[in-house]
Amino acid sequence: MSRKITRFIIAVVFAVIGAFIAEAVLGSKAVASIDEKVLLWLPYVMYPALILLFGFIGFLLAPALIKSYKKISSKLVGRFSEVPLPKIFVGAIGLIIGFVIAFLLSTLVLKIEPKVIGVILCILLYLVLGSIGWLIPTRRIREISLPRWFKSAEKQGTASAVSKVLDTSAIIDGRFFDVFKTGIIEGSVIIPQFVLDELRLIADSSDPIKRARGRRGLDLLNRIVDDESGDPIVIDDLDYSDLTDVDAKLMRYAHEKSACIITNDYNLNKAASVNRISVFNINDLANALRINVTAGEDIVITIIKEGKEATQGVAYFEDGTMIVVEGGRNYVGQTVTATVTSVLQTSAGKMIFAKVKNES
Repeated sequence: MSRKITRFIIAVVFAVIGAFIAEAVLGSKAVASIDEKVLLWLPYVMYPALILLFGFIGFLLAPALIKSYKKISSKLVGRFSEVPLPKIFVGAIGLIIGFVIAFLLSTLVLKIEPKVIGVILCILLYLVLGSIGWLIPTRRIREISLPRWFKSAEKQGTASAVSKVLDTSAIIDGRFFDVFKTGIIEGSVIIPQFVLDELRLIADSSDPIKRARGRRGLDLLNRIVDDESGDPIVIDDLDYSDLTDVDAKLMRYAHEKSACIITNDYNLNKAASVNRISVFNINDLANALRINVTAGEDIVITIIKEGKEATQGVAYFEDGTMIVVEGGRNYVGQTVTATVTSVLQTSAGKMIFAKVKNES
């Protein structure tokens, strides 16, 4: 709904622009020379025509404008989320001072004839003094004494909001997006352009399995990017032409940005750990959230199917954990109480062995 409202607002803004243009045209000298009879009905034609025309143009351009705005804003969020808070603070003050000086000088510059040159010089004045106002204090920030509370707040903020970098396996897996939508992920979520390029190569693969996985990853990514209810995901164009391996690029990127890699790739996980790069493994999170039971505990389960052994039945917890139930073959399709006999942790996850209670 918010996208439709935004599109309507853009169309209204364009329609207002059309009204201003109609007013400017009607007030021009060229129109004043037109016959008086024509001037009587011309406003009634020109105002509606230009308002409708520009409103329609705004309605057509709205999706492209919204998409461009989201892309630019996500890049700005990504850039500024990595800049320390004191640097932004002193930079903003310097920028304001630069603009104030430019405003004072512009009163003299605008008197230059012809007017066009004065306007161009005025714009250049704002750009130059604004950039100088930002660059000088940010590059000499160490010489500026900031309050201790400001520095400590900045350290606490950066410590709790480390940027997260997604790799290809995490995008294809899709479980991270479910966690991301809950709003508990702190810090910006970044997808480097070279990761997207690898995902597109997988989606265009001749192998039907790889192609399906790649397209699924792109669909999931498009869905979360189009979702306006959450924080934006940042697409970073930074690349490393001297490296060809995507995992090597990802580790260098995470090292330079002091970011955490989100992955479920075992080899990348190990390589990043060796290089002392923070890694968040989605499989570890999934295992940590599984239902925890211990030997001797009674559980209520529904036997789904027969097991491999003669008397075994198989059941599952809601999180997908498999339970092998001794004596459960005769209870397929029924809900029973079973006692946990042992818990086995495997590379594929946790497996629980149980026995139907009161079953001899």
